[in-house]
Parts: sequence; C-alpha cells; structure tokens
Amino acid sequence: MHPFRHFMTVTRHRHAVFRHCCKAGIPWQGLRHDLSKYAPTEFWPGARYYLGTRSPNEGERRAVGYSVAWMHHKGRNRHHFEYWTDYNLETRRVEPVEMPVRYVAEMFCDRIAAGEIYNGAAYKHTDPLAYYERARDRRVIHPATDRLIYEWLTVLAEQGEDAAYATVREAVKADRRARRAKRSAR
Repeated sequence: MHPFRHFMTVTRHRHAVFRHCCKAGIPWQGLRHDLSKYAPTEFWPGARYYLGTRSPNEGERRAVGYSVAWMHHKGRNRHHFEYWTDYNLETRRVEPVEMPVRYVAEMFCDRIAAGEIYNGAAYKHTDPLAYYERARDRRVIHPATDRLIYEWLTVLAEQGEDAAYATVREAVKADRRARRAKRSAR
C-alpha cells in the first residue's frame, strides 16, 4: 500500500493538467480534472496497486482481471474517449460517439501531463503521440475524435507546445461560438 505516494502522484498530475488546460483555454475543466481519483472506489485500488511509472489500473487488472477503479473513473470523466459510447439504434450495438471539442482538449492536456509525470525529466513533446500511436489501431474511438486528437498530438510533436496550444485554443473558441449560435437559434 502506497497511499501517500499515490496521493502525491494524482495531485501532481492534476496540477500539471490544470496548467495545460489554462494554456488550452479551458481552465475550469483543468480545475475539476480527475477529482474522482480521490473517491474511495478509485483511490484505494490506486494506492494498493501503485506502480509509480504507469497507471495503477494496470496492476489491478493483473491481480483481479479487471479494474474497478478504471470503470468508475471512465464513467465519470468526459475527457476519456471510453466515456463517449452509446447504444446505436440502427446497429443495435454500443458504439463510440464523437467527443465534444472541449473534452478532446482536456484529453490532450491529460496526455501531456501523464507523459510529464510518468517520464519525468526524460519527457519529450513526441512522447504523447508515440504513446497514442502504440494502441491507435486497437482503440474504440469515434473516427472524428481520433483524427482531432491525433492532429493535435502531431502538431505538439512536430511544432512544439506553443503551436499546439494555439491550434487547440482556436478549436475550443470555434466550438464555443458554434454552441452559442446553436443555443441562440433555438
């Protein structure tokens, strides 16, 4: 059991996500990011299976065969593409749905922060893209969401943080304008 180490890792991660969300123009989301990790359902398995270099959910999966903490987490945090699935009336299957841009932006910030926390001083701007590409063909994610996060991670890897955040901020602003226009039209 490593409750203190787990608490510190989660808290450092949240602080890093908040910094990145501020750069992306979504500070409120950054402030609320991953609060469910402090809930007992997520916190205690995280402390028990704490690894320090990757998610403790992997340890719980190895030990139990599944991760209760992850199932709790993905069902409460909209920045995870796994949250965005629903029953399709036509195909009669659970399928991915397109994520709203503001949550893709938070997912982008989350991936950078995770790379920074787990890789420490060895972190490079290419790490989030490399991590994403390793499992890209196995993900059940809406194609439009996949294209958008991949595009942003590629900008980060090839052009750096400033260019990536400028791209993300512009997309978030455009999405806000579109949502306001839609509400006004009602």
